[in-house]
Amino acid sequence: MSVITAQAPAPPRRGGALDVVRRRPLLSFFVLANLASWIAWIPYILSQNSLGIWDFTFPGGPGGAQLLGMLPGAYLGPIGAALFVTAVADGRAGIRAWARRLWRWKVNWKWYAGILLGVPAAMVLTGLVIEGGRAQMPPTMALAGLVTGLLVQMITTGLAEEPGWRDFALPRMQRLVGAPRAAVVIGVLWGVWHLPLFFSEWGGWPNVDWYRPVAFVAFCVFFNVVMTWVFNRTGQSLPMAMLLHVSVNNFSGVWGEMFPWWDMNTAQFALAGGAAVAAVVVLVGTRGRLGYQPDRLEGQIADQPVAARLS
Repeated sequence: MSVITAQAPAPPRRGGALDVVRRRPLLSFFVLANLASWIAWIPYILSQNSLGIWDFTFPGGPGGAQLLGMLPGAYLGPIGAALFVTAVADGRAGIRAWARRLWRWKVNWKWYAGILLGVPAAMVLTGLVIEGGRAQMPPTMALAGLVTGLLVQMITTGLAEEPGWRDFALPRMQRLVGAPRAAVVIGVLWGVWHLPLFFSEWGGWPNVDWYRPVAFVAFCVFFNVVMTWVFNRTGQSLPMAMLLHVSVNNFSGVWGEMFPWWDMNTAQFALAGGAAVAAVVVLVGTRGRLGYQPDRLEGQIADQPVAARLS
């Protein structure tokens, strides 16, 4: 006499693109961030403001073209991809954890002072070393516009890029490979994300030598080492990462006024060189840890869904 044993039904198998996003959130973010931005940048790159293939010009000169042609793609890419992947992979709990870092403004005042004063000081020092102490005093109007420029940069460049690269990707990547490797990997991908813009006014087209995009990617890697350290040491405060990022962009105009004989290649190599020195100092000073202390983040990680912790 045979005995028939009941078997529990097999769990339903999920498939399709969304399941890929759930299983590979980091890879999905990198692919979607690049594709979304690159596709959205096509009109800007093909317009008369850049390659000149399409018979269309964005209004408002170079500034208007970047605002109307480049910025939408920047918003659509990193922050859009981070929001989408987080929602699919981690649900509401993941969105809350992601958003909490975005509003983590409460850090020691020394970080604000260090970033707001340290970035210009480092850039000026880099220029003075390269030029043997030769520099010009920037115009008063350029200095007066720094505060307004910083606010504009925070809600444009900072808000478009940092919720993706630092808020979404960096915590996950650090848990996989540690802080130094995560800084390098994300730095490379962050730099590559910008590469199509070298065919536009933003990148100085048509006067773009092949080595300037390479120097830019190198700068992104070195600078991301510093950004990773700041992000970790401030309790994963995204506003501090945003402030560090946009402080470089914001002071670049004044920096150019101090060394007006530089071309774009010289300025790019100066940025990369200064960032390389800062990265070495941070790596040596932290013994390669870049301020990453997983034990202190257990409470934050525990609030996230299992998919977020294992991906």
